[in-house]
Amino acid sequence: MGSAMAWPLNDRGHDVQLVGTHLDADIIASCKETRIHPKLKRELPKNVQPFYIEEIEQALDGADLILSGVNSLGVHWIGKKIGPYLRPGQAVLAITKGLECDNDGNLRILPDVLAEEFPADVRDRVTCAAVGGPCIAAELAGRRDTSVMFGCRDAAMAKEIAGIFRTDYYHIWPTDDLVGLEVCAALKNAYTLGIGLAEGFLDRSGGVDEAGAHMYNIAASTFAQSTVEMDRMLQIMGGTRDLAYGLPGAGDLYVTTQGARTVRLGRLLGKGHTLTEAREIMAGETLEAAEIIREVGTALPKLEERGLVGDDDLPLMRALIRIIVNEEILESLPLDAYFHDMPAHL
Repeated sequence: MGSAMAWPLNDRGHDVQLVGTHLDADIIASCKETRIHPKLKRELPKNVQPFYIEEIEQALDGADLILSGVNSLGVHWIGKKIGPYLRPGQAVLAITKGLECDNDGNLRILPDVLAEEFPADVRDRVTCAAVGGPCIAAELAGRRDTSVMFGCRDAAMAKEIAGIFRTDYYHIWPTDDLVGLEVCAALKNAYTLGIGLAEGFLDRSGGVDEAGAHMYNIAASTFAQSTVEMDRMLQIMGGTRDLAYGLPGAGDLYVTTQGARTVRLGRLLGKGHTLTEAREIMAGETLEAAEIIREVGTALPKLEERGLVGDDDLPLMRALIRIIVNEEILESLPLDAYFHDMPAHL
């Protein structure tokens, strides 16, 4: 996704220095030698220049905006890596999705975790922003219509950064609710795993029956409950509740359920594999959803002790925690516990 963001930037006339991590040497080698990005299977735009991680000082020299596209496990690392080259007035745009639990049970958004790794003398003079919403990297690089939100606590900066990227195919709505945006962006990965369980349950039951019946009903009700629980988490963390039902919540959740590794992980778990077994089957893939569920699982007991979460809150998330943290194999999801506090239900 970090590489895909180069397309709208190029189309707006900006110069882009694309820096790979220490794990991306083969990708950068291909980009340098052939101009073809092997993951996106496209030729890099003309204004994009690739750099190895060892060339990061050269790449960041004179940059106005830095985009961080590492996975959630690399947030502390990238903060330390770019920190020495930051200067006051720069903006850092994070596309990494996740949450991190502190010792008090507070779930922290990753832009804040990233900023804590910056040198103290520039930390408060660099603007942190983030992207959320339904966006598949290959579609963005293919210049197909994509709608997202850019978030920053400084509303003016949110608008300014959005303007840098906005094109006729990359549609951007700015928001100053950075926390709400990031909560939805992270939780949608966790809940996509839950929706993917339905495919595994179907496999375990013997597959589609002779009448063509799937398990779409379970997946759909779980999708709906996912948005309800995102709404609840936004209440707890102080975000705008409407985001659960907009681009960062339902929108991003929908596109993430259309395939890729999170759905595959959910399917394996629903089929009856433990997380340990699923990790072995999916060796080499970053399982962001499992990490997010683990962080929420650490936070939940402490939030309950503080009276912020009730015993009957978040039934779907609690089931996911049992699967990921306790490595339980569930026969079904707690469907009768869904929607318990919806005001329209008698």
